[in-house]
Amino acid sequence: MKQVIQSARSGKLALKEVPAPKVRAGSLLVVTRASLISAGTERMVVEFARKSLAGKAKARPDLVRKVLDKARRDGLAATFRAVMARLDEPLPLGYSAAGEIIAVGAGLEGSFHPGQRVAVAGAGLANHAELNVVPRNLVVPLPEGVEDEHACFATLGSIALHGVRSLGVGLGDVVCVVGVGLVGQLAVQFLRLQGARVIAMDTDAARLELVARLGAELVWNVAEPGLPEAVEAMTGGIGCDAILIAAATDSSGPLETAAEIARDRAKVVMTGKTGTEFPYAAFMKKELSVMVSRSYGPGRYDDDFEGRGVKYPVGYVRWTETQNLAEVVRLMAAPAGRRLEIAPLISHRFAFGQAEDAYRLVTEGTEPHLGVVLAYDRPAQAARPVFAAPKIPASGRCVLGVIGAGAFARTVLLPEFKRLSNVELAAIATTRGMTADHGQAVFGFGRACTAEAEILDDPAINAVLIATRHASHAEFTARALAAGKSVLVEKPLAIDRGQLAQVMAAREASAGFLAVGFNRRFAPMIVKARAELARHPGPKVLSLRVNAGPLPREAWLNAAEEGGGRIVGEACHFIDLARCLAASPIVSVQAQAAGGNDTADDVAVSLAFADGSLANLIYTGRGDSAFSKERFECFAGGTVVAIDNFLSLSITADGRTRTEKAKLGQDKGHRAEVEAFVTSVAAGGPAPVDEAELFESSLATIAVLESLREGRRIVLAEEA
Repeated sequence: MKQVIQSARSGKLALKEVPAPKVRAGSLLVVTRASLISAGTERMVVEFARKSLAGKAKARPDLVRKVLDKARRDGLAATFRAVMARLDEPLPLGYSAAGEIIAVGAGLEGSFHPGQRVAVAGAGLANHAELNVVPRNLVVPLPEGVEDEHACFATLGSIALHGVRSLGVGLGDVVCVVGVGLVGQLAVQFLRLQGARVIAMDTDAARLELVARLGAELVWNVAEPGLPEAVEAMTGGIGCDAILIAAATDSSGPLETAAEIARDRAKVVMTGKTGTEFPYAAFMKKELSVMVSRSYGPGRYDDDFEGRGVKYPVGYVRWTETQNLAEVVRLMAAPAGRRLEIAPLISHRFAFGQAEDAYRLVTEGTEPHLGVVLAYDRPAQAARPVFAAPKIPASGRCVLGVIGAGAFARTVLLPEFKRLSNVELAAIATTRGMTADHGQAVFGFGRACTAEAEILDDPAINAVLIATRHASHAEFTARALAAGKSVLVEKPLAIDRGQLAQVMAAREASAGFLAVGFNRRFAPMIVKARAELARHPGPKVLSLRVNAGPLPREAWLNAAEEGGGRIVGEACHFIDLARCLAASPIVSVQAQAAGGNDTADDVAVSLAFADGSLANLIYTGRGDSAFSKERFECFAGGTVVAIDNFLSLSITADGRTRTEKAKLGQDKGHRAEVEAFVTSVAAGGPAPVDEAELFESSLATIAVLESLREGRRIVLAEEA
């Protein structure tokens, strides 16, 4: 792997190829997606490494004293060898990054999972490197919607947040932030979010302009006179309640300024490294408190907490560095107005391969900069499709053409279409003329035909139902979409990846929208179950058992050229149902088939979701049909939701169970599905279900067969 390394002796910095690390117990192996160059801290490290031995000695007299003590104790020769050996050690750079877990160390199997996106922290841990091994307490999961290049600011955010917490200020307090580099900018936002009034000071006009947009009530250029008078006017003569020093300077000017503008008994907190000679008399007369903030918060520099995963009692230490990290990324995902804004802080982006150029910018100051982000290459991923809104004008009617009229369409779907007043049954096409004629007579279609082109080429028809055998679904769907019509296609949408890609391309270019016959999404009991699960944030665990009953080997569904098999043709319902109930993208699929059945009627499928949810599907043809066909059990936030064969729904919480029985028999959602489709067609869209989810469920179903063939877990996010 590649990593940014610096020589402690010469200060030379290089992007080097080094052996990849291995995951350890209590840690996580994370592939980096973005890392942040901290202009202040990392520039200081780089500049120190580049100094001569004399320069290093002058900059760190504390280290010189240690060397002298060792020389007196062990002799000059041994001390010289020890110092040279230390200077020969490579220095890793970086301490704030974001990425994706690819391996979980022993002891963390239930806390994290591969594929999970995280923010990571720690000098020598969250390095500018393609892979990092980071202990548990320096890793936090990312909420959905937080971008990698924003999440890599989490460590800097934690430094700012702990500094703000250390101030102890509240609603209406006036706080001056001295220095508005990255930490200062973030601190101003945290103070604004908790209701403080903020004064921001700096020498950089552009940074002051930015911090004013991000919430500072008063900005002041240090070079300008009159700050004490401005503070007096703003506070009614009281002075600042607190001062946060986030500047990096050798001068003691920030402490002198603090003494001038602080109120009596105010608090001064330092997050930046500045000169520490303060005016004693001024501090004494006002009885000012000075505190140096401990980096990310409690736990920092504690080997037990950071390296061994020891926890602090929450009753005594509420906001550890881990909790600060988690709060920072939570605020990145908050609604507008309450959100931590990161995008305005990014001044430069570099590909990781250009890391040396990025450091040259930071250390030599070749141009103004603030947040400098390194972006890492990642495997080609299947982006979640985003489809344009349908362009068919709202007509108030669904003019329907039907291709195919098998038993299911005739007995279930077409009766539902016929009963709706805003549906015009325009035409029906089947391969056998007598079937089309029968459909016309029974349901009242305007005409019957055997050529599907008559439906696809008819401009008056704005919607098409495709109810042919499975292997032809994708072709007819793609053709109907290409003709600018909205489509309801019976499941499955496609039986392989090639067909799925064909339909996706057609939808991207179509004026119409796509719906798939995953009717269980619309079942009243499923709608209630999903609403109940949505009340409990966090991962869910789902168990779906389907007693499908035996299917004759010679059934057309088992023929590859017609049906594609029972998994693709029927189990797809339950893959989509799991997606619906989990309400999170599917990231991986793993399947195992029972022996003794070459049609793969008996499978156990494990689905993993982006938010950490899990679903297990047991689909079998070996049971007795007298036993209930479908049972779903959903576990989330101390609640259990169970549906038994769409005849009963129970919700168990707080030690009590509420049960609801189906009064009119099973309702698997067919009526609601048809009504939703017709309503969407009449209104000109959008589709009744997010179309991207339908493609995702279809891809996951195809991946079940791939997993059975290849004997491995199929990670959907890595597929091109």
